[in-house]
Amino acid sequence: MDDLVNAFMDHPAVDVPSAKIGPLAGYSLAVKDIFDVAGYKTGCGSPEKLAEAEIATETAPSVQKFLDAGARFIGKTTTEELAFSLNGDNIHYPRPLNVAAPGRLTGGSSSGSAAAVAAGLADIATGSDTGGSVRAPASYCGLMGLRATHGRMSLEGTMPLAESFDCFGWFAKTPDLYANVAGVLLGDDEKPFKPGRIMIADDLFDLLMGEGEATALAPAVSHVSDLAPVSHLTIADGDLETWYWAFRKLQAAEAWEAHGDWIERVQAKLGPGVKERFDFGRSVTRADVDEMSPIRAQITRHVEELLGDDGLIVLPTVPSIAPKADMEFENLDEFRNRALRLLCTSGLTGLPQLTLPFVRYQECPLGLSLLAPRGMDRSLIDIGVRLLKSFSL
Repeated sequence: MDDLVNAFMDHPAVDVPSAKIGPLAGYSLAVKDIFDVAGYKTGCGSPEKLAEAEIATETAPSVQKFLDAGARFIGKTTTEELAFSLNGDNIHYPRPLNVAAPGRLTGGSSSGSAAAVAAGLADIATGSDTGGSVRAPASYCGLMGLRATHGRMSLEGTMPLAESFDCFGWFAKTPDLYANVAGVLLGDDEKPFKPGRIMIADDLFDLLMGEGEATALAPAVSHVSDLAPVSHLTIADGDLETWYWAFRKLQAAEAWEAHGDWIERVQAKLGPGVKERFDFGRSVTRADVDEMSPIRAQITRHVEELLGDDGLIVLPTVPSIAPKADMEFENLDEFRNRALRLLCTSGLTGLPQLTLPFVRYQECPLGLSLLAPRGMDRSLIDIGVRLLKSFSL
């Protein structure tokens, strides 16, 4: 394969068997390099992790589902260092290129996977979403992206980042294929879901970078609003900063718990941004966790009450189109923190969120998201596919 977008890791090729027939037969599969694939090392976006890794003897169960359904493994994709970034720029490896928005970032940490699918190098690619690492790259690269109900898919055989936030995810080249993969990975929802109420989260739309983004998204918001009666709300009731810090502190504390001992043992040479985030995780105290955990539970109850069993909340996926690849670090970090204020609701609550590539702004993709009740992942994807097929500007 001619990897012109720096999507793939340069691991020695090993044959990975897959079924000859199945719902994904004939489709190629790329796997983010935090998931074990038998015969391969799992590098986790870190040369130091890669150097000490043993060759995996078993494939992660969620990845194995693709193979059992007939998908053909073609390689492992690059990821942000220890999957702790939203940007898609790992100092240790060439930056994946975003063909949907040239000169702009792919988003991370599932950067290589999103780049591979957007460029047509893979039909399907796995990702993970802890703070937004499926949703943000999907928006930046013009793809569908689900952050599933937390715990719906297995993370066995996966490098953890923050276990109470980590979710398995994927990208696919078309909406129909995305839904096909959902059938393989998710099975059926426990009960049918039909939206009876559409709620527009005005306080989250206020986090868009400007009027241009809001104008671009307006036709898509109107299209979703045709599904059911519409109301407007402020989802965080003026307390979004508390939501943001609850997410930041709890995620960072779990990330340090997962990787802190290793970072200190090997004196890991972490890249800019990643190092500071782990340093922040080191500083989060048990008192901080004890303070923020009940707040997280309260946020979850609040959003679940808003949704009930028939609600959909509409929100922007990220503040704008993909940041320029040469954006100054300080500006990029400010953009990331604004994005996390949008992305944190699904992470804190464990509720499913789907970003849809409805529109373009300044000739680049810009996603709109739907947040659904717990466990309604398949229904949410089916709704999203129908909306995309019926949408026109």
